[in-house]
Amino acid sequence: MTRVILATILTIGVTAVLWVRPPVPAAAQTPQPVSGQRQPGTYSLGPDSLPQEGVPKGKLDGPLVFKSQAIAGTVRRYWIYVPAQYTGATPANVLVFQDGQRATNPTGSLRVPQVLENLVHKKDIPVTIGIFITPGQRGDVYPEDLGTGNPNNRAAEYDSLSDAYARFIVEEMLPEVGKTYNLTKDPAGRAIGGTSSGAICAFTVAWHRPDQFRNVISMIGSYTSIGYRPAQDGQTMVPGGDLYPTLIRKNPIKPIKIFLQDGSADLDNQHGNWFLANQQMLAALTYANTVADAKKLPGPRYEVKHEWGDGAHSDAHGGSLLPDMLRWMWK
Repeated sequence: MTRVILATILTIGVTAVLWVRPPVPAAAQTPQPVSGQRQPGTYSLGPDSLPQEGVPKGKLDGPLVFKSQAIAGTVRRYWIYVPAQYTGATPANVLVFQDGQRATNPTGSLRVPQVLENLVHKKDIPVTIGIFITPGQRGDVYPEDLGTGNPNNRAAEYDSLSDAYARFIVEEMLPEVGKTYNLTKDPAGRAIGGTSSGAICAFTVAWHRPDQFRNVISMIGSYTSIGYRPAQDGQTMVPGGDLYPTLIRKNPIKPIKIFLQDGSADLDNQHGNWFLANQQMLAALTYANTVADAKKLPGPRYEVKHEWGDGAHSDAHGGSLLPDMLRWMWK
């Protein structure tokens, strides 16, 4: 009798252990590769992002150093890419890209100079000069020991909704590069882009100065509350980028053309949910156009294209799309 009871208890115990064991998390499961199919969250660069035989090599100058007055007390590095086809006889299109060290990395996910080189050669886009700018460092001299990647003023510059960065680009950086190169003054021939906080920074420039920039490349854009500061110590509240969908819905339409990219596995943290934030941007831009059309309002409409993927907070998907983004900008 004792043996029967003990066996029953052991059986129940083993059953209980087996029953409460949690399933293996999906992230821990090893997916079986399928020939010819992309695995979730993985993206590859196409030929337009890679060196091609027979394509004339452009010139990448830099890093150069610039001390800003518009963003007082900061110094930064930047690079200038000039395609081989540039002669200076006619104004060149302009592409400004934030996080310059990231955009120009020849082994990174973006490789923007290489993309420009290939597309200009194929005449898919006009002759375009690239300007790639790092976030500012605080001080009068760029600290050589930090290299090109320390973003200690990045959030203050990129996630702010103020016009300070737009003034820096329009009043300082373009005139500086314009001393050497013939840059177009047509806002339709200028594009500005970035990834993450660099993307919302690009949109902010166009939002404040559509008379200067009409085209925006936004990859995994941080349209979230990173820049938010509560009202305290006598200071007024500072809004974050999550306010943009409201501003878009409640302001007259600006002549902006924007490509939005994000992935369903993007960040979700105390600042917000990145994928939802980008979807809110798309919804607001679409709503503004729909209302304007319904009311037959004169004036511009937002030109919007988007691409949602399944990637995380990474440049990989955006980098794979960059050639098509630029073609669409200047088709």
